[in-house]
Formats: sequence, C-alpha cells, structure tokens
Amino acid sequence: MSDGLRVIEAVIVFVVIAVKVGILICVCRRRNQTDSRPVIPGSKFLTLAIDKFLNDMEREKPIRFTDQQLRIATDNYSNLLGSGGFGTVYKGIFTNGTMVAVKVLRGSSDKKIEEQFMAEVGTIGRIHHFNLVRLYGFCFEKNLIALVYEYMGNGSLDKYLFHEKKTLGYEKLHEIAVGTARGIAYLHEECRQRIIHYDIKPGNILLDRNFNPKVADFGLAKLCNKDNTHITMTGGRGTPGYAAPELWMPFPITHKCDVYSFGMLLFEIIGRRRNLDIKRAESQEWFPIWVWKRFDTAQLGELIIVCGIEEKSKEIAERMIKIALWCVQYRPELRPIMSVVVKMLEGSLEVPEPGNPFQHLMGAVTFAHPVQDSQTYNTTTTSSGSFVMVTNSSIICATPIMRKYEIELASRNV
Repeated sequence: MSDGLRVIEAVIVFVVIAVKVGILICVCRRRNQTDSRPVIPGSKFLTLAIDKFLNDMEREKPIRFTDQQLRIATDNYSNLLGSGGFGTVYKGIFTNGTMVAVKVLRGSSDKKIEEQFMAEVGTIGRIHHFNLVRLYGFCFEKNLIALVYEYMGNGSLDKYLFHEKKTLGYEKLHEIAVGTARGIAYLHEECRQRIIHYDIKPGNILLDRNFNPKVADFGLAKLCNKDNTHITMTGGRGTPGYAAPELWMPFPITHKCDVYSFGMLLFEIIGRRRNLDIKRAESQEWFPIWVWKRFDTAQLGELIIVCGIEEKSKEIAERMIKIALWCVQYRPELRPIMSVVVKMLEGSLEVPEPGNPFQHLMGAVTFAHPVQDSQTYNTTTTSSGSFVMVTNSSIICATPIMRKYEIELASRNV
C-alpha cells in the first residue's frame, strides 16, 4: 500500500512539474511575441537613436498605442479639436470610457517631426504634476506619429480671453494664473532635470472641466542640467510677442525666458485682450507699455476702468500688474524665479515696486517722475522657507537698431 502511494505521489509531482513547465513556455513565447512588436514595417524606418529613445520611454511608463487602436478611439479621426503648425488634434475615447486628445504630428520633414516627438515625449512623458497636461502615451509607426494626452474639457485659455464673452471673472483668472505659475515652477525647479518650455502663451494653457489650468504643448521644450545656467541655441524659439528678447539675439539663454513669457501672459489675463490689438487707440497698441505708463504715473484707476475690473478684484489685479512688470524685465537676471512668482501671486510674499522694463524701447519718452533703477531678485532658501533679497541694478539701454528690431518683433504678436 505504501509503495502504491509513493507511485501516486510521484505521478502527481511529475504532472505538476510538467504543467508548470508548460505554463512557463507559453509565457516566454508570449513575451517574445510582445517584445518583437511587429507594428512598424521596415527596419529602415527607425534609426537606432529613435529606437533606443522609444525603448527608454516605455520604461518611463507612457503607453505605446497602435495606429489601429487610435483609429478606433477617434472614430477614424472624425472629431477635430484644433489644428496648427504642430499638426492636428482629435478627440477620442477608449473602451474604458477614458477621453483623450490625440495629437497627430505633422511637419516639413521627417526629422522635424521626430524632433518634436522626442521633445514632447522626452519631457512631459517623464513627469507628473497637477498643472501639467498628462501624456497617456504615443504611437510611432510608419504612417502615424501621434501623442495621446488627457482630454481637457474647456479647451485653451485664449478663447476665454480673446474669442468668447468674458465668462471668467478675475478671481478665477487669478487662480488660473497661480496654477500656471506652479506648473512652470515645477518644470524649472523640481524636476530631476530642468525643463524649459519656450512657448508659454494662452493657447498652450489648457483648462479641465473645473477650469484648472495645465501647461501643454512641449514641442519646443528642452531638458537641461540644473548646473548649466546658460544654454547655447541656434535659431529663435517661441512665439513673437511672448518670446523673451534674448531668444531672438545671440545672447545666452536661461530658464528666465519662460518667466518673461509668463509675464506677457499675465498682461493678457489682466486686460482680457491681446497685448497687440490694432483695433484700439494708438496709445494702447501694445498693452504692456500702456500698463506701465499708467502704473508709473499712478493712474491705475484708469486701467481698472478700461479693463472692466470690479472693485472686489482691484487688489488682485494691481498685484498681478506689478508681478507682470517684474517678469518682463529686459535683463533676465532681474526677473524673479517662478517659485517666487507663485508666492507673490498667492499673496504670501510682498511685491516690491518694479522698475521700467521697457526703458530700452521708449527712447526719449519722459514721465511725470523719474524712472527708478530696476531691482533684481536673489532667492535664498532657508530651513523656514524662501525669502527674497533685493539689490539695486542699472538698466542697460539697447542701441537704436536693437530697439527698432524688438519693436518689430513685438508687433508680430499672434
């Protein structure tokens, strides 16, 4: 009897081992099939660099979708959300009910498309923040290069500032400004590698169903080591009217170019209008200078009336005006870092009186009282938080040729 039990036990052990081996073989085969990923016909399509990049990105968790999956999700790309120089965006929905925005990349060359693809996936694909649009995944096939983002139900900020009835009050606009500043501060100061966006503007600030802002469109973004304070660039970046002056000149570039762009965004939030509006009186043609003149001559009351700012929002608006003037200082080192901007917007840090950021554009224009020397922010972190030390600094005026060049760039605002 004991011998029979031993035989039965041996048979059972043998069967269990055989089943486990069979399962292991099946799993290995499936992994091999998955790893082979025969979604891109033609080995010549992907360079070794882009192939390595895609493999690295998969380890960072963005999902790799197929062309067929995205066609099904977008109902064969039938619901257009918008289009521009970067490509076209379509609304999609997955079988689990998740709504997405599928950006199909297009460009003048395969190289430019690949560069934009790697810029967006290589930056936003590695990080997560409440005020940054979330990248769910991507598709990189012979006939389709696309990015899959979370769907933002209220679209971009520009339509609420420029194209529709002014449905957003200043309290909500202030919240949007604070959230946007937090997102940029995270890119600059909290990521493992600093990320410079280069194209902060209302069209790239998306709003979810609760009007929470999320910075989007990282096609121009660049990763840089935090130890390297300056970047060498070839060619201009950004949108004229929002891009910092140094982006259009042979000067070193820092993350302060995003601070300048945010300042220009703040002016448009304050006025709920484009900074350049040819339909308005000549004295208001470029809104930031018009604002400075009212601030410099203690006539903010006129600005409050012209912009339709309610009395209850007056304090918020005046604070945003001073912060905007600080952010667009001509010299990058005079602009505050974004974490300081956040504190000033929140009201936890006092906003000093800004100097004239447009002195290099105004030539011999005089005001009711002399323009004070500008001030610069040096931020020091202590165990109890951050504080700001302000020191005096002088403005270096541009040459007449540079002045003319910058005015022409500003007039090309889009």
